[in-house]
Amino acid sequence: MLKRMLALALSSLLLLSLTACAAAPASGSPDPAAPAASSAPASSNTLVYGSGDYTRINPALDEHGEINILLFDGLTRHDADNNLVPALATEWEYDENTCTYTFHLRQGVTWHDGQPFTAEDVRFTIEAIMDPANESENASNYEDVRGITVVDDNTIAFTLAAPNVAFLEYMTIGILPKHLLEGEDMQTSDYFRFPIGTGPYKMSAWDVGQAITLQRNEDYFGGAPSIETIVFKIVTDDNMKALQLKSGELDLALLTPKDAAAFDGQEGFVRYDMDTSDYRGVLFNFNNAYWQKMRDIIPAICYGLDRQAIIDAVLLGQGEAAYSPLQRNAYNNPEVERYDYNPEKAREILEGAGCALQDDGFYYRDGEKLGFTISVGAGDQVRVDMASIAAQQLQAIGLDVKVDLPAQVDWAGQQAYLIGWGSPFDADDHTYKVFGTGKGANYSGYSNEKVDQALTRARQTADPEARRAAYADFQEELAADPAFAFLCYIHANYVAKDSIHGISRDTVMGHHGVGIFWNIQEWTID
Repeated sequence: MLKRMLALALSSLLLLSLTACAAAPASGSPDPAAPAASSAPASSNTLVYGSGDYTRINPALDEHGEINILLFDGLTRHDADNNLVPALATEWEYDENTCTYTFHLRQGVTWHDGQPFTAEDVRFTIEAIMDPANESENASNYEDVRGITVVDDNTIAFTLAAPNVAFLEYMTIGILPKHLLEGEDMQTSDYFRFPIGTGPYKMSAWDVGQAITLQRNEDYFGGAPSIETIVFKIVTDDNMKALQLKSGELDLALLTPKDAAAFDGQEGFVRYDMDTSDYRGVLFNFNNAYWQKMRDIIPAICYGLDRQAIIDAVLLGQGEAAYSPLQRNAYNNPEVERYDYNPEKAREILEGAGCALQDDGFYYRDGEKLGFTISVGAGDQVRVDMASIAAQQLQAIGLDVKVDLPAQVDWAGQQAYLIGWGSPFDADDHTYKVFGTGKGANYSGYSNEKVDQALTRARQTADPEARRAAYADFQEELAADPAFAFLCYIHANYVAKDSIHGISRDTVMGHHGVGIFWNIQEWTID
């Protein structure tokens, strides 16, 4: 469990750790004590991106790093419409009788250190994710795997215990080099502070807390990118990103809606307001004793939230009221209970549950005042503002709700958390592992047998109508027994210098707006 909590703390990117250790070189890697990223000479063919901080780069265990797609490849990848296309695998077959996927790997691919990429690297990576000792939040994506067969250096087969129609989706995971990681600790290895991949860019320098510099991979199998250097400049303050864009220190950054609006009509800049699958909500921690006795009041909390007011005040209208984790997915059920703002209904539920309003303006049950604390991770002012308004709205209906910004998130002990999550990909992604009992990314401790059954049915059938019915059941049960109080889907508000060309405006972004670099090979700089 300790490793699992560490994994989430590391992966709730963009990481805002100010205590990262200096990177030590992994075997065969360049020396991170080489010229620091911040001292790299400016170039007309250099892109400087405003990034949060990283303490490690580990695609197998952590999901939401924007940098991952630049350094690593999966067997499959996503195109502009988030459809699956070949990457390290050129083709594959599926045998329905044995539930076996066979992948034919691209030949001639090398790691950034020049060593050949082989099927053994693929087996090593997936087995590392599946290993319970590594406590990967992605492990449930591969829990159906019962056998991995390396046929030869360029062919690998996965036999599943049951069908999983999202399996090709999960083969987008970045593949890791066996020759550098075998025998290493998958949580703490120095490799993850100076990683070597097969991607279009490779590590050049990591100046801890300042910048990470990437150089294009001249030997990339998809062709070397046009942009020579990408600098992930560490800027942990949202307002500072906007200031550094204006001063010319940054070329591209994801901004808050307020800061992005300041660039409207500004010569030399382009604003990209992109749709995302990224939602915000209040996660209830069912491991906390409070919700074990107050779970029945959660629907009242959901009715007590004015989502549009939060969107207007915090996002300046750059968002959409949320009611489901599949709202931006083809399998969304628009008929599910949306918990539209209804304070009268909220009070009705509370009083029906035996709660009584006292003179202090708060409800009590069995002598206990109803209320809880929403924890918010430091460094995300948008989430802080959302939580503050949500707390005020819930206080107005008689719940004593407060907001806390702990120095470290106590995932096991906190009462609630202002969560961010979401995926633009297969519906199984970010549902099965988030709401399934005991799954790797179920950080709320939520458990509902009907939810488990519906999610299992959905992943085991390729019939679109059968999947639609299963996901409708899932959403209806989740609405009846909420794990989160959903708030809103947010837009990704990127601002870039107008000298950058090739950014795909219409691709739906993921959590934290991740995905903008998906077509980096098409980008150019004037």
